[in-house]
This record gives sequence, C-alpha cells and structure tokens, in this order.
Amino acid sequence: MSRECVGVTLDNIDELPKGCRRCVYWELPPHLGAQAEEFGTLELEKEAWVSGVLLEWGSCGRIAHVEGVPAGYAFYAPPAAVPRAAAFPTAPVGADAVLLCGLHVVPDFSGSGVGRLLVQDVVRDLSRRGVKALEAFGDTADRPRGEAHGRTTDDTPSCVLPVAFLRAVGFKTVAPHHRWPRLRLEMRTGFSWKEDVEAAIAQLLGSVTVTTAPAAPVGAPAPR
Repeated sequence: MSRECVGVTLDNIDELPKGCRRCVYWELPPHLGAQAEEFGTLELEKEAWVSGVLLEWGSCGRIAHVEGVPAGYAFYAPPAAVPRAAAFPTAPVGADAVLLCGLHVVPDFSGSGVGRLLVQDVVRDLSRRGVKALEAFGDTADRPRGEAHGRTTDDTPSCVLPVAFLRAVGFKTVAPHHRWPRLRLEMRTGFSWKEDVEAAIAQLLGSVTVTTAPAAPVGAPAPR
C-alpha cells in the first residue's frame, strides 16, 4: 500500500477536511476566533495563518496520502504562532520545542497507522531543521475514536489530542495535570532503530513509500 506525506501549502490546503479548514481553535485568540465565525471568515483566517507561518518559519503542516487519497493531516508551529497555547494550565511550551497543535486521521483510515506515520514525518522534518523537541497538550477525557473537530459530549473543543495516542507514539509527560497535561517527544529518541529498519525494508519491498516535501523557504475560552 502506497503512503506518502507532503507539506501543507496554499496549493493543497483544499485537500484538508472542511472541518479543519474552518477550525481556528489553535490559530486565533478566542475572541478573534468568535469574530471570524460570526463574519464567516474562518477559512480565510486559516489560510492566512498557514501562509504567515510558511513565510516566517517554514513548513507547518503535513498531509498523509494512502494510495493517493488524503488520509490525515498534522499541524505544528512555534508556540509564539499558536495563541491558544497560552490558555492551558500546563503552559508554557518549552523554549526549545515546537508545538504539535492538531492531528487527525480520516475515519476511513482509522487504525491503519496513519497517525503514527504523520508523527514520524513531523519528527523527520523538525530534526532536519535542528529542532530539539516536539511538545503537545493532551486531553485525558474519553471521546469517540478519530474525532478531531467539533465538540465532545461535555461540550469541550476536541482539537486537543488524546493523551493515550501521544503516549503510544513516544511522548512523555513533562507537566502533569488531571485533564490537560503537557507531553514532550525528544527528537533524538523519537523512534527506535527497529522501526526505522522495518520502514526501510518495507520501502525496498515496494510496499510502503514515504516521501517528505521540502520545507517552504524562510523569506478560547480557556480549556476546561
């Protein structure tokens, strides 16, 4: 089965699910997000955020394709570019880290390893750029598998990744909290040599291909 990850750009942003293109949970302060929703400019604000981060910092998102079909995506950026990060009780994000601020797998591909593939690709991109670590705020609450947008049953925004997923792909808790812990993945220990060897063998056999697009050139209410 052919798999590849490419960088999110303004040319392929339409491949993202509609819910993602309209979600500015991380990208705007809560009051500005509410205004964008009121005026119907959510998609424009999302595109403006992607464009600004691409120009000022570089690649900030990945899209995973399975047999040419968009199967999931991930977004990441320096904490300064993510206003919502400051609202969490376990903030701030480490000064040497980039924040993973969204990852979603299309339900049809749930359980197929696309989430791990995306995290691996983000790690590869950031490692090449000299980033020390990837951090994320986790949610300890139970919720439907694969949900990434909208609301959970207790009306809490579900744009925060489940703690169980983050731990499964190698993140470790650095700031404990009963609901919103902050977790960290060090670049040097992100994935084991065994996984790298298995991926290389799979590529040689032609069953899996993973390509990484080059980075673009450099130039809420508070959670409950």
